[in-house]
Amino acid sequence: MNVAALRALLEPVLADRGLELDDLVVVGAGSRSVLRITVDGDGPKGRGPLLDEVADATRAVSDTLDESDLTGNQAYVLEVSSRGVTTPLAKPAHWRRNTGRLVAVTSMDGTKVTGRIAATTDTGATLTVDGEPVAVSFGDVRKAVVQVELNRPHDLELDDDIADEE
Repeated sequence: MNVAALRALLEPVLADRGLELDDLVVVGAGSRSVLRITVDGDGPKGRGPLLDEVADATRAVSDTLDESDLTGNQAYVLEVSSRGVTTPLAKPAHWRRNTGRLVAVTSMDGTKVTGRIAATTDTGATLTVDGEPVAVSFGDVRKAVVQVELNRPHDLELDDDIADEE
């Protein structure tokens, strides 16, 4: 399957739903292929898409693929998901959507720092590390991953997002 053609077909379908095509991978699995599509977007509160939005996108992607000849007669399995909390932050929007969350950052020189995202711009973020602000330039980041917190500090805005999902 032509990944570039699939991207061109699906990006407008997702954009119509306020979502972005974050990643598209086609993996051979015997006589069929697996289309793994990862979507992202601001969602209603700027923190990423809700489950209902991903479900709607899945139906729209499936319908679009059924109407297209890009998959030919080849059998495939469609998997559509959001980025997930453990996916590295790669774009400024990823950082912005995770404001308030704890993130582990490895810089290009190997220095590691863990802090809470306090603010973001198009070129960097401010982390709160041990109560002090630390500037991080996105160009200096080798890898940044949100840390899962089972007992994270109370944050009304984040708590509202979780309540909306339930």
